[in-house]
Amino acid sequence: MENIYPLIIVALAVVALLLLIMKWNLNTFISLIVVAFLTALALGMSLGEIVETVQTGLGGTLGDIALIFVFGAMLGKLVADAGGAQRISLTLINAFGKKRIQWAVVIASFIIGVALFFEVGLVLLIPIVYQIAKEIKLPLLYLGLPMTAALSVTHGFLPPHPGPTVIAQQYDANIGMVLLIGMVIAVPTVIIAGPLFTKVAQKLVPDAFSKIGNIGSLGTTKQFKEEEMPGFGVSALTALSPVILMAVTTIVQLFQDIGNVADHLFFEIMRTIGDPTIALLLSLLFAIYTMGIARKIPMKTLMSSAEESVRGISIILMVTAGGGALKQVLIDGGVGDAVANIFSGTNLSPIFLAWVIAAILRIALGSATVAALTTAGMVIPLIEGSDVNLALMVLATGAGSLIASHVNDTGFWIFKEYFNLSMKETFATWTLLETIISVSGLIFTLLLSLVI
Repeated sequence: MENIYPLIIVALAVVALLLLIMKWNLNTFISLIVVAFLTALALGMSLGEIVETVQTGLGGTLGDIALIFVFGAMLGKLVADAGGAQRISLTLINAFGKKRIQWAVVIASFIIGVALFFEVGLVLLIPIVYQIAKEIKLPLLYLGLPMTAALSVTHGFLPPHPGPTVIAQQYDANIGMVLLIGMVIAVPTVIIAGPLFTKVAQKLVPDAFSKIGNIGSLGTTKQFKEEEMPGFGVSALTALSPVILMAVTTIVQLFQDIGNVADHLFFEIMRTIGDPTIALLLSLLFAIYTMGIARKIPMKTLMSSAEESVRGISIILMVTAGGGALKQVLIDGGVGDAVANIFSGTNLSPIFLAWVIAAILRIALGSATVAALTTAGMVIPLIEGSDVNLALMVLATGAGSLIASHVNDTGFWIFKEYFNLSMKETFATWTLLETIISVSGLIFTLLLSLVI
């Protein structure tokens, strides 16, 4: 019972949060903070600990994403307001056709997702997907779900993303093998969770698909004439500049690791340039030139667009920070330790066990990365001396850490606010999407374990 109690508290916290937001219409950010304090009290934390934990959760979450969101939103807004997003969307529509545009979005999102963090890819792709949906009169979610599926799969399964990379190091698995096998699993998973699931989601929550551009953070976008838009090359280069900077940095680091080259100033500079925040800042400065100065647009107009974009994402940042506070309370309150105790001494298959533990920790703690890393620490003693494929262990752990994202996960609130959905719609789209990715990842991992 001692191990079950923290999980009961987590369940009650979720129920309380849903009641505050859906039944009593309390502001989402306020609800998250209130539930975080009440949950901390129920988990036995002292008042001093509670305040410090909530502040740590808020500050840590904002510290991780604030600059990324702000610079990414500014970059996306500049590209959109200059006509670049419209140019990219029209080019994709003409290349793939309206019937296959969903696959164009999936392919673009997968490529971008390999190089960029989930949040960075989201803020960069949203304006383009929004513009495509507007051009061909499609619901935003019809393209948004496949986009999100591709970004989430690459984030959870493929190095150089932090989760799978660090897990591979923990398990002492070959990162190149994780990437190779991860690609084999990622492609069918994206197809299932993206285009195929979108058809199901349209029947589950039709109201979420009833609007063209159902989004509150971009503001209005102008329709440009042909001669008013920048060229496709410069538009794509500007929008993808963060991807390029991070990809180049990753390649340089791989060559350094393969060649066992000693570290020096060049590699330090490349790592700095490839940092998501720095890459986005440099890309933003590049966009100010390509989308503004080079096209004789006044700086005052450019900065007005940038300021508008920040106002649009302010509520997203606060709600996300509130989710981070609740997540930190659950971590510091010992929920992870309770899960570890439940599975001590089990005889389950290591691959399945890694997935189950990561899944439970993900549901309980909210953070996919924390769930994955905690799982690795718990499972490593169980696989010592076994012949289990370590790359598959990494992928099973990553898959489990993505399952059932809900109110204690910042990704839940990011998706909800960006797509302007209700709680019910977010559960029926985002939460179910992440669960499909997780279960599909497990199934494909187990199938590969029969032949590898």
